[in-house]
Amino acid sequence: MIQFFTLQILKFFDFFHQRKFINFLKRRGIHKLSVFFDIGAHKGESIDLFCGNFEVDKIYSFEASSITFNTLKLKAEKLRTKFKKTKIFLENFALGSTNKKISIKHISESSSSTIREINKNSKYYKKKFFFLKKSNENSLYKEVEVEQILLSDYVQKNNIEVIDFIKIDTEGYEFEVLKGAENVLKKTHFILFEHHYDDMIMKNYYFSDIHEILKKNKFKRIYKSKMPFRKTFEYIYVNQEF
Repeated sequence: MIQFFTLQILKFFDFFHQRKFINFLKRRGIHKLSVFFDIGAHKGESIDLFCGNFEVDKIYSFEASSITFNTLKLKAEKLRTKFKKTKIFLENFALGSTNKKISIKHISESSSSTIREINKNSKYYKKKFFFLKKSNENSLYKEVEVEQILLSDYVQKNNIEVIDFIKIDTEGYEFEVLKGAENVLKKTHFILFEHHYDDMIMKNYYFSDIHEILKKNKFKRIYKSKMPFRKTFEYIYVNQEF
């Protein structure tokens, strides 16, 4: 019951938070996205959000957890009916800087699932465990194996020449995704990503590492906003070469 009400409150405030960056993008004259990459697709929330606010031709959605991916596949049928003009591609891969099998920690509140190690001594973890743990669980998560690939390889294999927008929401794995996408960045217009400042997820990198890799590839930060009730910010960077 505590978990249900916690998630409902977050969902309510997240709606207004999302409106902020959607309106920001529209004020910049963005109304059409030919190719959209949704990295950390979860249950299709970003498909619904972006296709509902922009004209999207193709969306490539990656969800690492096979448990969540099964839910995404079921929901995708409704989304394809709702957004008939959009081609939706679903991929059950993790994206990172190397090709290998890895495991993802599938958390009961699945949007928080992460590939990274979790600091169980973190006060933030203990608070989250209290609010999100189901009553019959002894642990907040279970390990799920997944194949990890490079975004650069995927884009090359599928002959994708230009990417209008990349959204990365991978719970502390954003830097690894970008390291495996360096050959893609020069052909990408906008990037939206999260960065966690709490000590629950052991990221092994800093925000400055992400900033430097994007700066090196001619990107400039144009948007920053704190997510409700979290020690997490969302950023939008634009490729100045476009």
